[in-house]
Amino acid sequence: MVKELYSSYSPIKSLTKFILIAIAFALGVVALANPRKPSSATQEARKGIDILVALDVSNSMLATDVQPSRMQQARQLVLQLINQFPNDRIGLVLFAGNAYLQMPLTFDHQAAQLFVSTANPGAITAQGTAIGDALQKAALAFDPQSTRFKTILLITDGETHDQNAAETAKDLATRGIMINTVGIGSEQGATIMDTLNKTPKKDLSGNVVISKLNAALLKQIAAETNGEYIHMDNVASAVSQLQQQLSQVDRKPLADISQFNYTTFYAWLAAPMLLLLVSELFLSNRKKAVA
Repeated sequence: MVKELYSSYSPIKSLTKFILIAIAFALGVVALANPRKPSSATQEARKGIDILVALDVSNSMLATDVQPSRMQQARQLVLQLINQFPNDRIGLVLFAGNAYLQMPLTFDHQAAQLFVSTANPGAITAQGTAIGDALQKAALAFDPQSTRFKTILLITDGETHDQNAAETAKDLATRGIMINTVGIGSEQGATIMDTLNKTPKKDLSGNVVISKLNAALLKQIAAETNGEYIHMDNVASAVSQLQQQLSQVDRKPLADISQFNYTTFYAWLAAPMLLLLVSELFLSNRKKAVA
């Protein structure tokens, strides 16, 4: 019908216009997907290990037998450790009566420092010291397919009635996960101030609660996984001991994808797409006039 209506109609030119539009459309679709590749300058892999910090934020960490408090000393320890391990991935689990993953393993140490500096007993409403749950949550944060060395750094006063903590440590040892424990507090113990009425906390019988360091449990957990128990007398000494302990392990390279700079190919696709569309506009679908 078109041929009958337009004697000058050119099927070849019409097909050419269609092909130009189809190619331009395909280029536009790919351009919108924004294909890119990482710059070779940013693809350097970091040799390191994976460290999951399990930090106790229970009310007992407010005890002041360690000045200014167990909680503040624990935070200072983790913050200094983050600075000392720039090529390692850091993750954070907070725990009290239960545990949850606050931050997955990451090379973003600034984010890790932010999360650690704001950790406090108010982060978890259920009180207690669920060490077994904390270890399980920490273990789940590791990539089971990764060959990098995996270690959990358990920082707590160890005051718990969790009977599964040592058994959980045994299970993690079979999965190749080392647990290093840091005990904060004293075996003589200290009172815990009630944050609401600013008086020493009491139990249901009206007796003042004395929170004591449970070093025996923490030593057992570390021993089950060939880790090391450290009693934190001061932050610098504890950091030094942990550095010495972890300096002996094998470090595997891993690229930090979050720090990649990418070369994008959007313009290389958009430019020919526009050129084809403009060409299609100026291309007639009629035959050349015969003189």
